[in-house]
Amino acid sequence: MTMPIAPMIIRGEVIADNLVEVGGRGGDLTFLTPDAHHYIDRLPLGNPARLADLYDLTFDDILAFAQALGERLDLETNEHLQQACELSYLTAPTTPPLVRNSYAGLRHMLDREAIVEAVESTVGIRHLEEWVPQTLIDGTRLEVRCFGARTLHIVAGNAPGLSLLTIIRNMVLRSDAIIKSPSNDPFTALAIARTMIDMAPDHPLTRHLSVAYWRGGDTAFEERLYQPGNLEKIVAWGGFASMKHVTRYIQPGLELISLDPKRSASIIGADAFADESSMREAALRVASDIGALNQKGCVCARVVYVQSGTDDDGLERINRFGGYVHEALMGLPNSLSTPAKAYDRNLKSHVDALRLDDEWYKVIGGRDGEGAIIVSQLPEPVSFATILDDRTANLVPVDTLDEVMDAVDAYTQTVGIYPEQLKDELKDRLPLYGAQRIVSLGYAAAMKWAAPQDAIEPLRRMGKWISNQIASPETTAAPWLRPPVA
Repeated sequence: MTMPIAPMIIRGEVIADNLVEVGGRGGDLTFLTPDAHHYIDRLPLGNPARLADLYDLTFDDILAFAQALGERLDLETNEHLQQACELSYLTAPTTPPLVRNSYAGLRHMLDREAIVEAVESTVGIRHLEEWVPQTLIDGTRLEVRCFGARTLHIVAGNAPGLSLLTIIRNMVLRSDAIIKSPSNDPFTALAIARTMIDMAPDHPLTRHLSVAYWRGGDTAFEERLYQPGNLEKIVAWGGFASMKHVTRYIQPGLELISLDPKRSASIIGADAFADESSMREAALRVASDIGALNQKGCVCARVVYVQSGTDDDGLERINRFGGYVHEALMGLPNSLSTPAKAYDRNLKSHVDALRLDDEWYKVIGGRDGEGAIIVSQLPEPVSFATILDDRTANLVPVDTLDEVMDAVDAYTQTVGIYPEQLKDELKDRLPLYGAQRIVSLGYAAAMKWAAPQDAIEPLRRMGKWISNQIASPETTAAPWLRPPVA
């Protein structure tokens, strides 16, 4: 078999020279890619005035480009996507049905109305198109506009859509983007960029996208690239170690926008046990939040707090509920969830050890790596809660919802809640402890980029917000006319 090549894209040019051999994460695929050291002087945009061609475009022009790109990102007809999808079966942390479903859905992210909705609800289209004026109470006229920036994106590889989301955000902001492809998804951004080149090689949006792969932690390379003369912003997704590594390069003139790893949880209120129908519904919804993307997303539930009570009757309720959750988990469609690609051995050893401790834990499933539900018999999560993965979740019984608050902190991203009316009791409390997103149970993976992410608005942060202050002595008190201090 010929070793696949992941070329480098530099602003419309496909480069496949000076190749070096690298391995995808997990060791399932070795591929060739240009040695980034040979192109370190070409990757940065250089003169920021080169962003000017993006401002010859109207927002309608950008939308038209996005719509045309979406029509071409059809997995059934796009050879670049087909090749990337096939190769990603080996590098992705998820299984082929999930990878294929993700690729098939890319085109829908470029829906014109969805882009308009997301941009209008965050940045505001008008701020991207013109100087937006207002008059302040002291008579000063103020104009504000959002400009694009020279940006490096260190993209996560747990979902192909993240690469396209990055490209969309840069298009609407009129930014110049360098995407560092992740080792577990080195092909998606390339496939999209090559489609853009095939479609419109000289278009400004095509000419302001670069995609490259280099080993993370290559200090000699990064110290040259990660400089304020080359970049204004770094948008980094990644684990704790990689985020700590990136921070070493941050200095005045170079901003870090951190989309770092989070954990998510679910809360099941007492009303879920009102009747059999409610229990079944809650079980299906929480199974969806556990199983989506095979639990590879930060949004996926890992620990589920269940207001079942902790007495004997309460434990009987949560144990029965755990059986329903496992049953629902096993029945999820393979477009949403499948048995793990490779069940984590360390995790499995922990789960198997708990089977011997049936006084404190009840383990349902998990013998064949298909996923497991661990039902605590006391109101505490398992000691290895932070490594729960591969459709393995922990149900924890509680008597009151106050007990849940101690488990919520700054690492908590998404909290799925059932029933819906319970949100009214919790939505003003959870953020005080650190929760960043509250969602109806079952919809954790249905993220909306019109909404904030990780308690920030990335699109707003990725732009440069510039003010023009207009004042004269006739409208605004002049500093030089202030009377002297006695």
